[in-house]
Amino acid sequence: MKLLKRALILLLLVVGVVVYLNYPKLTIISGYASKNMASGVFVANRSAASLAQNDNNVPLIELADTEVNTEKKWASASVYGLMNRKAIYREGLGTVLINDDYDESKPMPSPARHQSSDTIPYPYGQANPKDSVPADVNMDQLDKAVALAFANPESQKTRTLLVLYKGHLVAEKYIDGFTKDTPILGWSMTKSVLATCYGILEHQGKLDMSWPAPITEWEKDERKNITLNHLLRMQSGLEWDEDYSKISDVTQMLFLDADMTKPQKEKKLIAQPTEIWNYSSGTTNLLSGILRQQFRSHQEYLDFPYSALIDKIGMYSMVLEADIAGNYVGSSYSWAGTRDWARFGQLYLDRGIWNGEQIFHPEWVDYITNPTLHSDGTYGAHFWLNANGKYPDVPKDLFSCNGYQGQYVFVIPSKNLVVVRTGLAEDPDFDVNSFLSAIVKSVP
Repeated sequence: MKLLKRALILLLLVVGVVVYLNYPKLTIISGYASKNMASGVFVANRSAASLAQNDNNVPLIELADTEVNTEKKWASASVYGLMNRKAIYREGLGTVLINDDYDESKPMPSPARHQSSDTIPYPYGQANPKDSVPADVNMDQLDKAVALAFANPESQKTRTLLVLYKGHLVAEKYIDGFTKDTPILGWSMTKSVLATCYGILEHQGKLDMSWPAPITEWEKDERKNITLNHLLRMQSGLEWDEDYSKISDVTQMLFLDADMTKPQKEKKLIAQPTEIWNYSSGTTNLLSGILRQQFRSHQEYLDFPYSALIDKIGMYSMVLEADIAGNYVGSSYSWAGTRDWARFGQLYLDRGIWNGEQIFHPEWVDYITNPTLHSDGTYGAHFWLNANGKYPDVPKDLFSCNGYQGQYVFVIPSKNLVVVRTGLAEDPDFDVNSFLSAIVKSVP
C-alpha cells in the first residue's frame, strides 16, 4: 500500500513538473491538437483514431486529450484538463481555431468553386492517366527509387509518392489509409500557392513586384521602402521569430491570433530591405492580407485563388483554410490530394501554360527561381532552390515547395520531372538527396 502511495505521489510530481515547465505552451499544444484533428477529420475525411495515433502522436502534442463532434463538426483538446481549445469546420474554408469572442452564428462567405468533368487525361484533365509510359524511362530504376522512399516506414514515414515525367504519370504509391484522393496538409507548400496568385495578378497587369507594399501604417516610417518583391523573397528586414518550440511570433500567430495578416505588419525594421534573409510565415500571411486589398469585396478575394488557379488547373481536392477574420492562411493551411499537388508542379514545369492558356507569365518561373541574396542559394521567391547544390546529386535547376514534416513538390526542369512526396518526416530522417538522385537516374 505504501509503495502504491509513493508511486502515485511520484506520478503526480512528474505530471506537475511537466505541466509547470510547459504551462505557457499548453495553449499551443491544445490549439495544434484540436486544429489538426478537426481538419484531418472534416477536410481530409480521415478517422480521429488514425489522426491521434499518427499525426498528433508527436512530442508535447501527444499530451493533449482530444474530443470530436462529428454532428456539429468541431474538435476540442486540452492538456490534463487545462487550456481547452476548440476548432470548428466552416464549409469551403476548412477549420479554424476559435476564441471567446467568436460568434458561431455569424455567417461567413465561402469561395465559389467551379468544377467540371472532361475527357483530358491526367494531369491536364480529370480523365484517367495515359496507360503508356515514355520509352526512355528506366522502370527498374524508377521502381527502386520508389521503394527507397518507403524502405524504412518507422523513420522515413512516407505516406504518398507520385512522379510525373514529360506530363505522364510514371510512378505512384500510397500507404494504407491514403489514396490519390486523400487531401494532404501542405503546411508551408501553401506559401508557393499564395505566391502564385501574385504571379497571376502580375500577368494580368494588376500588380508589379517592384511596388511598395500598400500598407498605410508604413508610409511615414522607414518601412515605406519595403516592396512586394522584398516580401516574396523574405528579405524585408522586418523582425520575426519563426521558432515552433516555444511561444514565438509564428506560434502566437497560428494558434492565438484572430487576424493572421497583422503580426508581421506590426513588426519593426531590424535591417534595411535586402540586408538580411529571414524566413517568416508572418510575411506570407501579410501578403495574403495585401492580396485581399486588391479586390473590391471579401467574396472576390475568396474566389480568386480558385477561379484563377486552383479550379482552373483541376485541383478540385484543394482547400485553402482561412483565419477567424476570413483571410487565407497562406503560410500554412492548404490541403490537396497528391495528384493535385503534382498538377501544381506540372504548371510550373510548363512555365505557366495549362491546356493552351497562359496562367502566369513564363518569366515568373525565372523570377521565383532567382536566388535571394543571403539565402545561400536555397530560396527564391516563396520557393526553395537547389542553386548551390544543397542536394549534391540532383540537378541544380531543381526548385520546390516545401512543408513541415516533409511535404514536397519538386520540379526539375532539366529532367522534365515533377515529384511529390508527403509524409511525417523530413531531412535527415527522409534522405531527400538519395531519394531524388535515384529518381533522376531513371530518366535521360
